[in-house]
Amino acid sequence: MSDLAVPLRALRLLAADFPGLPAMNVDVSTLFPNQLELVSHDGFGEFEAWRSALGIRSESVEYTEQSGGRTRVLRAETDYSGARLRLTAYSTTHQHAEGAADLTAAVSASKVGA
Repeated sequence: MSDLAVPLRALRLLAADFPGLPAMNVDVSTLFPNQLELVSHDGFGEFEAWRSALGIRSESVEYTEQSGGRTRVLRAETDYSGARLRLTAYSTTHQHAEGAADLTAAVSASKVGA
């Protein structure tokens, strides 16, 4: 477990520093021992809450599509407490109005940075 000390310490600090933010899936791996990934499969709302709280500029958010355009993906990275923190969110194209608003903002942000 000592090989994963950096991302696990970052996770502990995130939980202490941002207890009110939504829970996301957590991924740590010995393949990327300095990386902590927070993942949402429920749309872009959780991603945006974390992105904003961590001070990640919207222009640095990467927008892609997969599965023939059926799944939209947002990614952003920052350094946090010595770890490389990656935020990832997945959303289907058939989201309700809130998801569509999040997607519109994400696409606009990704075009600004292009």
